[in-house]
Order: sequence, then C-alpha cells, then structure tokens
Amino acid sequence: MGARPQLRAVLGPIAIDEPIEVVDTVHSADRVGFAYKTRPGHPVSGEEAFILTRSAAHVFLEIRSLTAPSDLLGWRVVFPLLLVAQKFTRWRYGRALTLNC
Repeated sequence: MGARPQLRAVLGPIAIDEPIEVVDTVHSADRVGFAYKTRPGHPVSGEEAFILTRSAAHVFLEIRSLTAPSDLLGWRVVFPLLLVAQKFTRWRYGRALTLNC
C-alpha cells in the first residue's frame, strides 16, 4: 500500500500519463487484488478496485470503480470518451483472463 506508480495509456501515437496511489490490497487463499485512487494529473478523478476470486471450478475478475471528470478542463470535455475507453479496457482485461485460464 502507498505505492505511487505512473500508469501510461497508449493509443497509437498518443500517450496519457495516469498517476495513481495504491490504497488497499487483498491477499488470501482464494482472493487477490488491489485498489487505487487517482492523483492530480490523472484524466479522471476516483478509485478503482480489481479483485480476482478463485473457486474450485472458476476464476472471477471483479472490477469496481467510482469515476468522475478530473478538475482539469480539457479532460472534463472528453470525459464521455474516457468512459468508452474505460469500458474497452475492462473488456480487454476480461479477454486476457479468459485466454490465459
């Protein structure tokens, strides 16, 4: 907890830095995951959690997020597009999990 990685979203020639801070972790026999909050400079404001749960027959990925536009005016204007990008990214996470299980 407390780690402050700098994520980078890349779409073709465009790269967007996304500063975050890890605020919680989960580690048990059948669940692992983490939650982070956005830091100033991130395109959105909010928190997101990723929890992977394993049962005898299945693996589940749970993603929870509270997302609002950033205080930065430029990001506020494109916020609807950022939500579309967020959905696409979640789909990719699920696809990666399906392909690798």
